[in-house]
Amino acid sequence: MTIDWLGLCRSCVADIEQVLADLPTRTEREPVLRQGKGGDETTAIDAAAEDAVVARLEALEADFLLVSEELGVRTFGSGGPMRVVVDPIDGSVNAKRGIPYFSLSIAVADGPAMADVGFGYVYDFGAREEWVAERGSGARLNGHPLQAPPPKDPIEILSFEATTTAYIAASATALLGVAERLRVMGSLALSLCHLAAGRVDAVCSLKPARSIDIAAAQLLVRERGYSIELFEAPPFVSAPLDLEGRSRVVAAANPARCAEIAAALRR
Repeated sequence: MTIDWLGLCRSCVADIEQVLADLPTRTEREPVLRQGKGGDETTAIDAAAEDAVVARLEALEADFLLVSEELGVRTFGSGGPMRVVVDPIDGSVNAKRGIPYFSLSIAVADGPAMADVGFGYVYDFGAREEWVAERGSGARLNGHPLQAPPPKDPIEILSFEATTTAYIAASATALLGVAERLRVMGSLALSLCHLAAGRVDAVCSLKPARSIDIAAAQLLVRERGYSIELFEAPPFVSAPLDLEGRSRVVAAANPARCAEIAAALRR
């Protein structure tokens, strides 16, 4: 069975656009419904967006394992080696508050590890940008090959994610002399996409990242020839596609810059 994953992702975007219209403000979006399997609180906007994606996946009547932010791991059909890794709203705090910087992230893999991801899709609901990567076939932005200038080396802009005040206070001074400027945007998937486009020069999550946060966007980074690593649990390509956060993640133009950031944050 051949699945049009790009078409499915675009249908999910349209469905989530309707969810956003139906839940227009933080009054409707931020009520907590339950604890998600990924460990975070499931709010109304998270649940409604995931329901929309799951409905599209159910309609495929295909065999795969779903790994999702709120539902956890679920078998569709007879399961099998294929995994679909979904974060229906990456940047949910932004989404709840009406800040137009959050995304849908969907990755499709033919095995259990990050190296097995063959298709990655990230959609930015604020900028209306569609980021797509296919293993061995490069990365695209809004349907066009991603051929932007590479990240700067040395690092001018470093994007922090997992950005509570405590995390930033504990980490920012360690990057003095490593990065000239910091950006705190609120969606790890989109920050990795921006690295792939050379808009930022490095990305670092200040708490252990989960596969749902990075599985799709990491493929754009790697297809552009840039580096990404779990610096407390390498190698990155062996990371399981599950819901456990094992290590902080760092990405940059090359392995040397990744190592430099990781070393600074270990001090």
